[in-house]
Formats: sequence, structure tokens, C-alpha cells
Amino acid sequence: MKRWVERILVVLAIAFLAVYGGDWAVFKLRGSPQSKVTVNRYMAIPLKGNKQEFDYLGSQDAPCSLSLFPQAGLTPCWQLRRNPNQGLKIAQGFWTGSEAPQG
Repeated sequence: MKRWVERILVVLAIAFLAVYGGDWAVFKLRGSPQSKVTVNRYMAIPLKGNKQEFDYLGSQDAPCSLSLFPQAGLTPCWQLRRNPNQGLKIAQGFWTGSEAPQG
């Protein structure tokens, strides 16, 4: 049983590397194509009682890569189109990253 699990994990790892490598090769052969997607920006402000307030910051064009996986440091366009809401979370007066607002 243990050998089967090891074989399955090795096959899955090789398959992932092959798909990622193929995506990278196609991305480079196509000249590193990029596009822009309009996203909605929000700022999450913590309130008392473990609650948050979301302030709308406006729409902005975000650069993206026309690929299956993130390439050239850019998020894939299909992922930005599926998740157009991007949030900035404030904790103790500092920006902590981008998270999509819930709800």
C-alpha cells in the first residue's frame, strides 16, 4: 500500500512539473503576453468586537499574464477575472497585504 501511495505522489509531482513547464514554455514562446483586468480595491479597517469595515477605494487596471499559472511575477488573467475584488487590510496602522473582502 505504501509503495502505491509513493508512486501516485511521484506521478502527480511529475505531472505538475510537466504542466507548469509547458505553461512557462508557451508563455515565453508567445513573447510573454500580458493584459490588464479592472479590479475593485477595498480597504479593510478593523473595528471593535472582531468586526471589519470595508471602504471602497475605486477601480483600477491590474496587469496580468495570459497563462495558466503565475508567470513573470504577474497573476494570471483568469484568476483576476474570477476574483475582481482586492482588499488591503490594516492592522495597527500598517498595510498587511491584499485580501479579498468577505461578503
